[in-house]
Amino acid sequence: MGFFLETLLGGLMAGMLYSLVALGFVLIFKASGVFNFAQGAMVLFAALAMARFAEWFPQWTGIENKIVANLFAFAVAAVIMFVVAWLIERLVLRHLVNQEGATLLMATLGIAYFLDGLGQSIFGSAIYQINIGMPKEPLMAFESTFQGGILINKEDLYAAAIAAGLVALLSLFFQKTTTGRALRAVADDHQAAQSIGIPLNRIWVIVWCVAGVVALVAGMIWGSKLGVQFSLTTVALRALPVVILGGLTSVPGAIIGGLIIGVGEKLSEVYLGPMVGGGIEIWFAYVLALVFLLFRPQGLFGEKIIDRV
Repeated sequence: MGFFLETLLGGLMAGMLYSLVALGFVLIFKASGVFNFAQGAMVLFAALAMARFAEWFPQWTGIENKIVANLFAFAVAAVIMFVVAWLIERLVLRHLVNQEGATLLMATLGIAYFLDGLGQSIFGSAIYQINIGMPKEPLMAFESTFQGGILINKEDLYAAAIAAGLVALLSLFFQKTTTGRALRAVADDHQAAQSIGIPLNRIWVIVWCVAGVVALVAGMIWGSKLGVQFSLTTVALRALPVVILGGLTSVPGAIIGGLIIGVGEKLSEVYLGPMVGGGIEIWFAYVLALVFLLFRPQGLFGEKIIDRV
């Protein structure tokens, strides 16, 4: 029982991080109908910015305090992501309103490759570290309840708590603020929102800025765990099954879908892996997503599309 709970907790914590990346997809798709294939590149670009500015800050100021350096780097990286989001909307998406889905898809792919190249040109292409103070040593818990206790990765626990906190803040933002209600109105019906005076262009900029901050937090956490390197762009690919499972238009779906995928990956690797030869954790999420595409393509919480003829 203790080993099962240990695996379950590991899956929940991993799933929370998947949900964080999936939120970027959902936020942009809800507000503008664009499936943002550049989300992974945004994660890498934000992580590179934070890692490099945290490294440069002591050189510029002579202040060696890591907390101050990380706060400075986070603030600068957030401003950079705001600027990137504004430029994407102003220079690309504004000119592609009401275009075909394939056109928007190619636009976001172009943005992804551009950000990949720009980030490595400005900040370098080596592997960089982000040290935000998350402890690396494991934690042994419930030793009196289960024989041998439950081993919990402290870094994963802190990362999951940060992700959960950001999700809670976003939920409050959408539910309690005027801008959040405007975002929800735009997501429900673009034309109706425009008819009551909600400016779509400004809303889209805000959504891309929020997605940029989400990408920054995701890049900060994944960069701390794996190091800041080109492979961070593949984190977005790991979040695609989450979006398919939870639904492209549902923020709660992104969270629950991430938890299901995270738990499913860990349990399948531990209990089914020995029977199929291992490696099931790599493809389990995609097989599950394929099943949902066959039987419930809108996902668990997505809106069912009804075409009237």
